Amino acid sequence: MKIKANDYKANEIIKIIREWTELTQKGFGETIHRSRHTVQSMELGRNGIYLQTLLDIADLYGLEITIEKK
Repeated sequence: MKIKANDYKANEIIKIIREWTELTQKGFGETIHRSRHTVQSMELGRNGIYLQTLLDIADLYGLEITIEKK
């Protein structure tokens, strides 16, 4: 599956990735070394998400993040 990141907010991308893994917030948090509460806050947009965090999660799950000039 492929998404265009420009069409989503960072918190929505985190939730999409978690849903692709078919993990609960708790299970996903364990794999990225964060608490369920932190994952929930990320998905709700309460916590800012650093690009490096997103890159690390993508690497962990074999996802590719591409930036393309229009």
